[in-house]
Parts: sequence; C-alpha cells; structure tokens
Amino acid sequence: MSEAKRKTQNAAAADNEDEESEEGEDPENTTEQQKEQTDQIIRTGAITSTKGKHTIHCLTIVGQVEGHYILPPQNKTTKYEHVIPQLVAIQEDPAIEGLLIILNTVGGDVEAGLAIAELVSGMRKPTVSLVLGGGHSIGVPLAVSAMASFIAPSATMTIHPVRMNGLVLGVPQTLSYFDKMQERIVRFVEENSKITGKKFREIMMKTGELVLDVGTVLDGSEAVKCGIIDNLGGLGDAVECLYGLIEKEKKRKAKEEKADASAQKQPAKKKHKKKETPKVASPRALAQLEEGSRPKGRPPKKQPAASADKMPHTSGYIRNTMRAGPTGQRGGK
Repeated sequence: MSEAKRKTQNAAAADNEDEESEEGEDPENTTEQQKEQTDQIIRTGAITSTKGKHTIHCLTIVGQVEGHYILPPQNKTTKYEHVIPQLVAIQEDPAIEGLLIILNTVGGDVEAGLAIAELVSGMRKPTVSLVLGGGHSIGVPLAVSAMASFIAPSATMTIHPVRMNGLVLGVPQTLSYFDKMQERIVRFVEENSKITGKKFREIMMKTGELVLDVGTVLDGSEAVKCGIIDNLGGLGDAVECLYGLIEKEKKRKAKEEKADASAQKQPAKKKHKKKETPKVASPRALAQLEEGSRPKGRPPKKQPAASADKMPHTSGYIRNTMRAGPTGQRGGK
C-alpha cells in the first residue's frame, strides 16, 4: 500500500510541474531576455521593462553630456549620438508606452544637452524625469523637458551662467554669443517649467553662494518650491506618475477612435433645398431701377419727334420765332 501511495504522489507532483511549466514562461526564453537586457544596459545604459503594469523604457543620463569633442577616457559620459536614436526608436515603437529618464549628471555640452532636451519635450508618448544625486548645469533643461519631473530630497541642482573652456577671444562678439546661448536655456526652462524667466535669471546670477562661480545650488525641496521641478519624490512616485499618464493617454486615444468610428457609421444627411418664396422685385431689377434703366424685356417707349408746326402748348410768337432765319427775318413766298 505504501509503494502504491508513493507512486500516486509522484504522479500528482509530475502533473503539477507540467501544469506550472505550461502556465509559466519557458526558462530558456527568460534567460535569453535577461541576457539581452544586460547587454542593453552595458551598451546604452538603458533598459525596456515589460514585467510591470505597462511597458516602459528607462533611459539614464549620467556623468557628463559629451558633445562634439570626445572627453578623456577616465570621464564617465553620456554620448548624445547614442541617446538621440534611442529617443526616435522609443517614439516609433508601439510596444513602448512611456519613457522614464533617470538623471545624475554634472552637465556638459550645451548644444548636445539642448538637443536631447528638445527631443524629449517634443515626444508624444508620456515622459517622466527623476533627478537623483545631481542635475547640474545643462541637466536642468534635461530635467524639465519631460511631461512631469521629480527630484529626490537629497538631490541638488546647480544653476549658473554659460561657461566656455579653451580659447576665448576678448571681443564684444564673444559676450554677445554667450548671452544668446544663455537666453536659449532660460527660454527653454521657462516654457517647460513653472518658474519665470526673471526668477531663473536671478537664481543664475546670484553671487556669494558659490566660491569660484556665479549661481545657486538648490536642493530637492528648494527646486520644487521655486517651480523648476514639479514634485518631490523617488522612483516609486515617478513610475506611478508615468503609469497614470499612460492610462490617461490610452483613454484619450480610445475616445478619439470611438468618435471617428461613430462619424464613419453615421450616414450622410441629404441636403433639402428650400423653396424660395417669390419676391416682389429681384435684386437685379432693383439695381437697374436705381441706376435709371428699365429691366430687360421692357424697352423704353419711343417719343415721337416734335415738329415746328405741331407743338402743343406753344404760343404763336414762339412758332414765328422758330420759323425765322438766322438773321431773324421771316421766310416768305
């Protein structure tokens, strides 16, 4: 009896294992997916998460944003030529529903950072940014470029004027170039956050806080208070906000599709021409009468030419005068 019972238990356990393997994923496929994600993290510093409530892509911008010149190998950099194609792929991939940007950068090239920020702000898909550690210099436009921005309480943001390394010509044109570049940053931050341009310039030009520079260092709560960042929070808050934006976008698309379908199903209404009631006089006839002419079909009556002999209501003196010649003499026999 014991041996038969043991066989029955083993058979039941085998059936349970078969059911679990059928319901669950293939271990080999799971291992391959993990390898692909690991390779993606090593190569690009990004990952696409498919295990959560929605499929989101996580993009990290760390170290220094590298521009047109290659930085030394000991610097940890984010290359904009790697980030830009990823953003285009995320926008065009229907499987990816949202983008989460993790920032911990000291700044970098102004034009490269603005290029990335402009791409993020122009995306149609929901985007959320999270500042961890620091979002300094050009990291400020990158942080505000998303639809919603978060910052950790311990994170900081350094806001200072534009600087340039290398050869600088001491001419007025150089200062004008700096001013134009700085104005581009101020305008972008003002358009994508709650802070005004005047307030942002005051923070940027503040003296006495930085030892070797002009500007201000803001912690998480101060960045939210002045209106640069939207919310104070961590990873869970940022992901939850991104899920909310994704669901809101889905509802909007469903509503638009429903409206389009109902418009296509609805038959086109036939336009019935209203019978015009006859008018006393047409506008054309009235216009002709105002100009002093008669409507077509009714030619004016011709008056007979008046003769000298038959002129009604004229006296004999006038008739005799009209018969007279040029010298005033009457014509006779």
